Amino acid sequence: PQYSIRLKPGALAANITSEEVALQLRSAYLQVKISEVYQGREAYDIVVKLDSEPSQAVSDFDNFTIFSKSGQALPLNSIANIVEVREFSRIGHINHQRVVNIYGDVDAKVTNTAELVKDLQPRLDELIQKYPNVKIVFKGEIENGDETKLSILSGFGFGLLGVFLLLSLQFKNYREPLLVMVNIPLALVGAIWGHLIMGIDFTMPSMIGFVSLAGIVVNDSILLVEFVKRSVGEGLVLKDAAKQAVSDRFRAIFLTSVTTIAGMTPLLFETSTQALILVPLVTSIVFGMITSALLIMFVLPAIYMIMEDMGFVRLAAKSTAADGG
Repeated sequence: PQYSIRLKPGALAANITSEEVALQLRSAYLQVKISEVYQGREAYDIVVKLDSEPSQAVSDFDNFTIFSKSGQALPLNSIANIVEVREFSRIGHINHQRVVNIYGDVDAKVTNTAELVKDLQPRLDELIQKYPNVKIVFKGEIENGDETKLSILSGFGFGLLGVFLLLSLQFKNYREPLLVMVNIPLALVGAIWGHLIMGIDFTMPSMIGFVSLAGIVVNDSILLVEFVKRSVGEGLVLKDAAKQAVSDRFRAIFLTSVTTIAGMTPLLFETSTQALILVPLVTSIVFGMITSALLIMFVLPAIYMIMEDMGFVRLAAKSTAADGG
């Protein structure tokens, strides 16, 4: 709240301007320097301010006196209209554009940022249509979240490319690296179902957990593909080689996954404030490893059979068998 002061029509006839009123009010309530004195080398300012107790500030303002240029004393309310109004406490500018900041904290127990923005968007669109000169920009967590998502996705893409190139050097072809990387979307299935089971939203830590999981789950695929190639090189038919690889590596895949899952499961049920941010991340890793370890032993042999029926791996299998002989 503040007081708005506007001169009455007859104020100019009394040699009083709005500038005079503003200067006298400023001097009374914010003090004004009128001179300075020296004592030795020290300078002391002489300032003048209205002697008004805080408890009497309003009544003193009602009885405030304004002096005209001729020295005539006039009550403020006789030369000006005083109205109590409410204005912005601060006028902000960004890039020379006036802005109004609206702040809010999201109650995570009720909703999340994405749902809140989704609910607000239609209303904001109506506001923009009504006031076309208004521009609405999201800052804070939303802006940082979008930047982080782009950064994570770009890093994830480069990571997948790096894994593919390294596997291509290992297997000396471009088909088997794709077979190895099939386990990554299988892990995503587990991460999504894990969040549904735990009743939590798929948030930024969840995405970070899945990205880190992508480099872990390919290990099981590498073992299976390597054993399939070895069995085919020993003369087995591709169908039997895939079955044999799953049978031989089941225990290793199972034990490796179970030990990792068992070590991280306690974090899923952690209730401390410091660990709550880790729960979505751990959910992606734990449930992603469960589904990837189980599904890869069914999906990988099936993909081998499909590729053999389509003629994509027949030549490779024959050449591998020949090299082994």
